[in-house]
Amino acid sequence: MSAAISTQTVVAVIGAGTMGAGIAQVAASVGHTVKLLDTRTDAAALAIAGIRAQFDKMAAKGKLSSAQAQAAGQRLHVAHQLADLADAGLVIEAIVEDLSIKHQLFADLERVVSSHCILASNTSSISITAIGAALSHPERVAGLHFFNPAPLMALVEVVTGLATHQNIADSLHATATAWGKTAVHAKSTPGFIVNRVARPYYAEGLRLRGEGAADCATLDALMREAGGFRMGPFELMDMIGLDVNYTVTCSVWNAYFNDPRYLPSLQQKECVDAGFLGKKSGRGFYDYRAGSDKPLPVSASAQPVPADIVICGDSAAASALADRLTAAAVPFSRAKSDDGRVAQAGAAVLFVTDGRSATQRAFDSATANTVLIDLALNYATATRLALASAGQCAPDATQAAIGLLQAAGLQVSTLADIPGLAVMRTVAMLANEAADAVYQGVCSAAAADSAMRLGVNYPQGPLAWADQVGLPNIREVLQNLAVSYGEDRYRISPLLQRQFYLGKNFHD
Repeated sequence: MSAAISTQTVVAVIGAGTMGAGIAQVAASVGHTVKLLDTRTDAAALAIAGIRAQFDKMAAKGKLSSAQAQAAGQRLHVAHQLADLADAGLVIEAIVEDLSIKHQLFADLERVVSSHCILASNTSSISITAIGAALSHPERVAGLHFFNPAPLMALVEVVTGLATHQNIADSLHATATAWGKTAVHAKSTPGFIVNRVARPYYAEGLRLRGEGAADCATLDALMREAGGFRMGPFELMDMIGLDVNYTVTCSVWNAYFNDPRYLPSLQQKECVDAGFLGKKSGRGFYDYRAGSDKPLPVSASAQPVPADIVICGDSAAASALADRLTAAAVPFSRAKSDDGRVAQAGAAVLFVTDGRSATQRAFDSATANTVLIDLALNYATATRLALASAGQCAPDATQAAIGLLQAAGLQVSTLADIPGLAVMRTVAMLANEAADAVYQGVCSAAAADSAMRLGVNYPQGPLAWADQVGLPNIREVLQNLAVSYGEDRYRISPLLQRQFYLGKNFHD
């Protein structure tokens, strides 16, 4: 295993934008002399001044001593031309996402730096194999993908191109670890780990909205309050920039030869075409202009506590409901569950969604008053839960189901009868995508989970989450979604199938 580069090694960063400056700050903070180069006049000098101000703020907060802050700031130097980088042992490129421009830069670098210098790209979307292909020594080119803001975000994807020498990837992995980051190995495929596995988070949200399941604010609230995500898909897209998010989706879709799993959204394209790009333009899925208020999620109106509540079985949902009702001093009885039901409230029969619509499940089971509830990261602590009723369901049965959940201390958001509801279908698709990345050798299962927790702040790695929900349940949801939509989009990963047939979890 290769060692981390010594702190005596000069690190060069090309590109003094947000990412480049952040990477330079990280390298300087751990002891490297850092040379920052940018073709824009004074950009590097301004970035260094900003980094030094950050070190001073850290000293003022007691995170660094004054001497440490001053020393770290003095390790930063402006480079005026590529020739100034001749003594660098590691060069990290953080410039525009344009392959031809990167080709030219790395070709010029090869003529300047020593044969032992590692060449790394912070690209989030361009193939490392393609970047290295135009060089005389592509074996020393790898991806070193930091996440924004680089000083704060823990994850670094170390990306190996087809020609990258493993010693180079191992050295970068060790270096990122020595810099205080959590590094994960990834193969150079479209989107690497995070930008690939994250696609369903946006895609399923957009599809739910497009099919009239609920409005943006309600769907976002469900993903936060039931799913445990820090931000819902629509507020997250608005923060990222709809144009940026749409471009990444199109890039992954095109790179995978129009695989329907990555199909871009017409809704998102319409917003981009209209110039509704999110916070930066003042309007996206939400309106950020002066005087505009962010809409609140839609919650069901208060319903009386049902007189007859039965909690069925001992599933996670049933057990949590029983505990919550007990804590609220709401009387109920217990019964076995032979068909997957988790509760009965008056005439209503409640099930956790299995990927079928409530209407189909009611038909299949001859249970007219079928009501489905969504997945929650933790049913014991969730504050909101989605619910959908079958078309055959009587209105008073729906009201009783809502009353039961409200009595358990939950806000209830009633969705249109969409297969898989919101959290369940999203988690199933995230797990399926992560499984495919592992199956195709892009990364390990542990790396996939770490990347999604640390790179995009998911509450749990998607494969660990699938283990928690149960692979048979995740597989069933995907099967039912595939039947409901008749689309290859919901095809099941061969790895998920294999683990199911083996009776094993992803992390066994």
